[in-house]
Amino acid sequence: MADCRRIGVAVDFSPCSKKALKWAVDNVARSGDHLILISVIPEGNYEEGEMQLWEATGSPLIPLSEFSEPHLMKKYGVSPDAETLDIVSTAARQHGIVVVLKIYWGDAREKLVESVDNIPLDSIVIGNRGLGKLKRVIMGSVSNFVVNNASCPVTVVKSHD
Repeated sequence: MADCRRIGVAVDFSPCSKKALKWAVDNVARSGDHLILISVIPEGNYEEGEMQLWEATGSPLIPLSEFSEPHLMKKYGVSPDAETLDIVSTAARQHGIVVVLKIYWGDAREKLVESVDNIPLDSIVIGNRGLGKLKRVIMGSVSNFVVNNASCPVTVVKSHD
C-alpha cells in the first residue's frame, strides 16, 4: 500500500472539521490516495434502517457518488453540506483522490480510535474546536483522546476563529 495511502479525516460538518478536511486535501492527500471521511453520530435509539444494521461496526464505505445524494444519506442519518461536498468533489476530480465516507454511531472519541485499526488508516486528520481548559476537563477533548490513543499518526488542525 505504499502508493495508495488511506487518510482519515474526522468530519461533523462543522467549520473546524471543514478546515481540517481542506487542510488534509491541500497538505496530505496526493493522487491515488483514499481520503476516508469519518463521521460519528452520537448514540441514540436506532430502531430502523441502516443505523440499526451497522451500529456495532459502522457503515460500509460509501463512495462519493452515493454520499452526494441526500435521499441516500437520509437513511444513515447524515446530511453532508454543500461546502464539504464541494471540497471532496474538487479533490477527487483535480487530484485523482478516491473519496469515501464511513459512518459510526456512538462516542466520537472511541469510534475515531477504533476506525484507525478497523478501516485501517495510515493517518488521521482531526479538527480542534479550541475548548478552554475548563470545558476540556468537563467535556473531554476528542482530538486529545485520539492523539493519545490512536495507533497511527494524528494531525490536529487548530481552529483560530
